[in-house]
Amino acid sequence: MFKALSDFFDSYGNMLISSIFIHLKFVFISVAIGFIIAFILGILLSRVPKLSVILIPILSIFQTIPGLVFIGVLFLYLGIKDITVIIALAIYAIFPILKNTYVGLISVDKKIIEAAQGCGMNPFQVLWKIEIPLAMPSIISGLRMSTIYTVSWAVLAAMIGLGGLGEFVYRGIETNNTTLILGGAIPSAIIAILLGYLIDKVQYHFTPRGLRKEP
Repeated sequence: MFKALSDFFDSYGNMLISSIFIHLKFVFISVAIGFIIAFILGILLSRVPKLSVILIPILSIFQTIPGLVFIGVLFLYLGIKDITVIIALAIYAIFPILKNTYVGLISVDKKIIEAAQGCGMNPFQVLWKIEIPLAMPSIISGLRMSTIYTVSWAVLAAMIGLGGLGEFVYRGIETNNTTLILGGAIPSAIIAILLGYLIDKVQYHFTPRGLRKEP
């Protein structure tokens, strides 16, 4: 086993390190874009709940489109560019964050909001100082879900020749090489676990003290 690992790293070590960085680049950029869009949309929809009944189901349709098909369609229009993958991944990243942001905000106890308004807070202050902090556990939970999903979806970048850990997976499938498949799958799983753990720590930090669940 150790010899197989040694042989793998001798042959693919540099490629693996490069692929990990490419994979992380796609994940971080896509999730960051998705988070900004979803966070703003979630706030806007929480102000107009009737609109959310129409818009959220429409946006959820994108989640049902296979990633392979979506990236393939974008590839036809945009070509082999990083932006092709980033747009696709960012769109997939939006929905979990949007849904959790919206649910978190509308779930804030109305009595707390009324009390804040009674203290003289304007709508922006109520949103920024009361609603968002109380909704933060739900928002970051959506971010966690979105990040983990995006780590797996980023494997599709290799489909159009843009690298990442998916390159090992696709090469392994084409050559029936289990070692190469695992060489892409295992690092992807480790990245997902580590990022999930880091986001859990962020969630704990941003959760109001009274709502924290002690580890």
